[in-house]
Amino acid sequence: MSWLAAASRIVLVVALSAALGSMYGYPREAVILALLGLIGFWLYQMQRVQVWLNGPEQSPPDAYGIWGELLARIYFHRRKNLEAQALLQSTVEYLENSFKAMRDGVVMVDKQGAIKWLNRAVEPLLGLRYPDDTGQTLTNLVRVPEFNRYFLSNDYTTPLQYVATGDKEKIYLRVEITPFGEGERLLFIRDVSGAVHMEQMRRDFVANVSHELRTPLTVISGYLGTFLINTEDLPQRYVKPLQQMDEQARRMEHLLKDLLWLSRLESEKHEDEHEFVDMRGLLQELRDELTEAYSDAGIVLDLATDQKVYGDYRQLYSAVSNLAINAIKYSPAGSPVTIGWSVQGDKCLLQVQDKGIGIDSVHIPRLTERFYRVDDSRSSATGGTGLGLAIVKHVAAVHGAQLKIESKLGEGSTFTLVFPARG
Repeated sequence: MSWLAAASRIVLVVALSAALGSMYGYPREAVILALLGLIGFWLYQMQRVQVWLNGPEQSPPDAYGIWGELLARIYFHRRKNLEAQALLQSTVEYLENSFKAMRDGVVMVDKQGAIKWLNRAVEPLLGLRYPDDTGQTLTNLVRVPEFNRYFLSNDYTTPLQYVATGDKEKIYLRVEITPFGEGERLLFIRDVSGAVHMEQMRRDFVANVSHELRTPLTVISGYLGTFLINTEDLPQRYVKPLQQMDEQARRMEHLLKDLLWLSRLESEKHEDEHEFVDMRGLLQELRDELTEAYSDAGIVLDLATDQKVYGDYRQLYSAVSNLAINAIKYSPAGSPVTIGWSVQGDKCLLQVQDKGIGIDSVHIPRLTERFYRVDDSRSSATGGTGLGLAIVKHVAAVHGAQLKIESKLGEGSTFTLVFPARG
């Protein structure tokens, strides 16, 4: 091995110098001179290595023995590192070129919040300057409270959408942040004004149409009710058609009512109306109402806590009512429907559980979509509007809660609203 050969050479040089020194009567001095010569040689070799490492890329200097092997290995690893560095640099340049071509704004920041890189598309969105703002602290340049709170929160599970003031009109920006590396973050900023305006137009259209249909539908229902008060005075061939018309008119009224309520939930902010809601009292009131409306339903309350929810009483009542009514409609007569209110860790759970027909797991991801029906014929028979769970999902989002659905065919379903414990 090279180090053994080097050690053997050193021993040999020392032995020879000692032998020669003994011939002249100076063995100690000869050994010291030999060792000093070896040290000087090694220092010279180290100086050559240092000059080579600090200089431009080139082959290592000629050397033999252990120094030749060391230089060869250093040169090999240096070449491998340079190749890896070149590959990494080409990858970074490829990503930067890709981000430059994007229409969305892209910003990379380090763990201290300083901008490492940004593309030109971010200029009109956040008011940054490309590339002059590189190295500046992002929160010092973007003076938007919502943005800075989101950026500093380190909770990026959901994107941020906020209103920014443009040159002529308001623009809506959507910000998504992805952490990577050792505290670095990658920001994507997109102008979603078009999508927001289209969604607002859709909501306005639904609300306006629903509102305009209420008056003629009320008139139709009124006349049908008048006709059906004295069915004995009507020709028998008209009784059943009129009853069917009245049933469908009522169903349409329920649909319009749900549409208007959902439009109101989506278009208005109710934070000023939030208060600590007594869920025990709300559930007891709901049980009394449902027991009167559905006399053959068995409503069971399981109230394990007095915890309150910070929110809007009407919205919460509407959400739980929709869950409970669905459970009643899709359960056999007399089958119990349990409404529970409990605390689990730092969460409050509101559960509506039934022993009804259940839902196939393939339908569960789409249950909260508007007008989605598991079975059209079954939904028509129960008089559902297809908007109940959409309302529940929206109320949950407004209150910072999550809707979880568990169900098995033939065994029943459990709908759970998970609220953050507060107050």
